[in-house]
Amino acid sequence: MNETLHLIKKLVEIPSPSGNTDKVISFVESYLKDFRVEMKKNHKGGLLVSIPGKDASQQRMLTGHVDTLGAIVKDIKSSGRLMIDLIGGFNYNSIEGEYCQIETSSGQIYTGTILMHQTSVHVYKEAGKLERNQKNMEVRLDEKVHSEQDVRDLGIEVGDFISFDPRVEITPSGFIKSRHLDDKASVALLLNLIRKLSTESIELPYTTHFLISNNEEIGYGGNSNIPTETVEYLAVDMGAIGDGQATDEYTVSICAKDSSGPYHYGLRKKLVDLAKQHKIEYKVDIYPYYGSDASAAIRSGHDLVHGLIGPGIDASHAFERTHTTSLEHTANLLYYYVQSRMTI
Repeated sequence: MNETLHLIKKLVEIPSPSGNTDKVISFVESYLKDFRVEMKKNHKGGLLVSIPGKDASQQRMLTGHVDTLGAIVKDIKSSGRLMIDLIGGFNYNSIEGEYCQIETSSGQIYTGTILMHQTSVHVYKEAGKLERNQKNMEVRLDEKVHSEQDVRDLGIEVGDFISFDPRVEITPSGFIKSRHLDDKASVALLLNLIRKLSTESIELPYTTHFLISNNEEIGYGGNSNIPTETVEYLAVDMGAIGDGQATDEYTVSICAKDSSGPYHYGLRKKLVDLAKQHKIEYKVDIYPYYGSDASAAIRSGHDLVHGLIGPGIDASHAFERTHTTSLEHTANLLYYYVQSRMTI
């Protein structure tokens, strides 16, 4: 678990909004280079990792995504502040007051803060009541800028990527809180699983692929580069917590259905059986406003048995949190799943 927590911290600290993920993919490549696995990038920039198994006629794929929510410069205001456009599905109120980085096309990094234009209560009487939206929210740069031209002189232009400060913290009580646990917590679990399989020389029953996808937050991260022999496809992503949800921060969440429809019933039942057999604490749940790399693969026409599991993440698409016990149960279920027999 210490290695997983170390990986999560490393991953969330690497800015990687959808569309700008080269640095985090390079980190993953570097981490895996000593573990005797085959790696190749797809044209979209994701990373496919393969481990041979006893049977290559039937294969598995597991996915986790390293792309995150973020923003992009929409306009440069005459005041020298930036209008933003969101990358991914979240609300403006969830980033109010957040520190951020702006990366120019030349690689220059500037810092700033995302604020309401009408923030000061000493000036704006309705500051607390105004809508948090694109019109009212902006980036205040940590530079001496007074005009649009001042900003352009820094090299900042429309289309530059904006990433949010993760503020990662691991508490003595076992919580890890940070932005972007969706889905870097799951990616850390997959990387640690690959390390374990390699260092312990565990032979898998089937050739197994791990796709570290980089466009999930915009809907198409895991819908391609799926070997034709693949029978089972398991997305490892966050479990959604809220009113009416069974998922919590202390168990592995097994998804029965999301906005795309039900996941494969046979695979879901097998995951539950594995959890029961190995005394893994789990919750079966439905995520009403959710899609995954697995559902993207099904929508793109692949003939697959598809499933979805992951650690329970509180306050998803905002300042997120989970507990080490949820990570442990998810890791254990993954470990036994990749050594199990095919569902069909």
